[in-house]
Amino acid sequence: MKNIKSLIRVGIILLSFSLYGQKTKIVEVFKNQPVNFTGIAGDTVNNIRLQNGRIIYKKIKAPDFEKGTDVFVHMTLRSAGDTWDKSGSLFVITDPEKIDIIDIAEGKANFPEAAGIPGYQGIKKGGEYNPALEILRFMTPFGVGHYSDEQKNPRIKYNRPVYVPKWEEEVKWIEDISHLSTAVIGEFIVGVWIDTWTSEGYLVDVELEYSGRTAKKKKILPLVNTVYYASQTHPDLFSEEDLTVDFKLPKNVKNAKLHYITTGHGGHSGGDEFIKLNNTVKINNEILIDTIPWRDDCASFRRFNPTSGVWVRKDTAFAYNENREKEYIEIKERLASSDLSRSNWCPGSKVSPMVKNIGNLQKGQNQLTISIDGTPIDGDKLNHWLVSAYITYEEN
Repeated sequence: MKNIKSLIRVGIILLSFSLYGQKTKIVEVFKNQPVNFTGIAGDTVNNIRLQNGRIIYKKIKAPDFEKGTDVFVHMTLRSAGDTWDKSGSLFVITDPEKIDIIDIAEGKANFPEAAGIPGYQGIKKGGEYNPALEILRFMTPFGVGHYSDEQKNPRIKYNRPVYVPKWEEEVKWIEDISHLSTAVIGEFIVGVWIDTWTSEGYLVDVELEYSGRTAKKKKILPLVNTVYYASQTHPDLFSEEDLTVDFKLPKNVKNAKLHYITTGHGGHSGGDEFIKLNNTVKINNEILIDTIPWRDDCASFRRFNPTSGVWVRKDTAFAYNENREKEYIEIKERLASSDLSRSNWCPGSKVSPMVKNIGNLQKGQNQLTISIDGTPIDGDKLNHWLVSAYITYEEN
């Protein structure tokens, strides 16, 4: 339902452009750019690669809309040979004059002690460090594009169920980030991280679309980001303790909203990826979010996952036989790994923030607390939760 409402909003905005003669402005960020591990570098004149190519970033100059604007991010992804589903993040550096994740990844600075807890560095705001502002969380599908051609990959056709007419050549996402417009106007840094460990990796396209329509500007306060952009430890900290972030506001603020992105990982049956675990988020000890993040519609992304592992499951169907008579018939159905329900994500999906109204916040000290019923890393079950949280608000 949330995705449908988002699409309706996009349609209404685009219709208003047409009716009132407004023209959108497109800023190209990346085009056919590789993200991999020690693989082909692509454009290294305009783009910078870190972590052996698992992070790419670029300084962007966009129009400066004094009266605000709607903003949409468009991202397209294709496998360049990686067959697996991987975590991915599109992010912005909001305060480059302070220590940021790029400085850390380039070895120019270290995480301040206040920016983490023992064993888990750089996961929260602290000292002279602001966590990266995540503008799109996404999950790569299994092998989309590179393995979608059944002529070149004849075995792939045996993975395709009858309801999928063909494998898609790429996956596309669009996300409304209008509430983050002040972070993506003028000059800023955009980065992409994908947790790939193959030299083939992926190819990505990213564009920012600006409406130019007058829209109220918001202040943005990044607080948490446990995505391990700088190759930190897998963040299984929630199995041990809550994550708390103290933040100071210089003045009273109004119409504050919490934006919370969360996905569970770990792989294998019984890992945090495949079990339902509660997330509780508080501001100043008031519960704003108390839910089990879960996706049970992953089979709807089947067309993007040609290399997903497939099992056969026996079932019974009430279906027509050769005499065109309905009867109960034993059948065997394909069940793909990509079909399985997961902790708030599917292979090939984006992950939009949960948004909750806070209201007014007083100047001075405030606190965010995140509690997750996570399980610890257990051998090859690398259980962890990738969460990011930020607040948008208006000044009094």
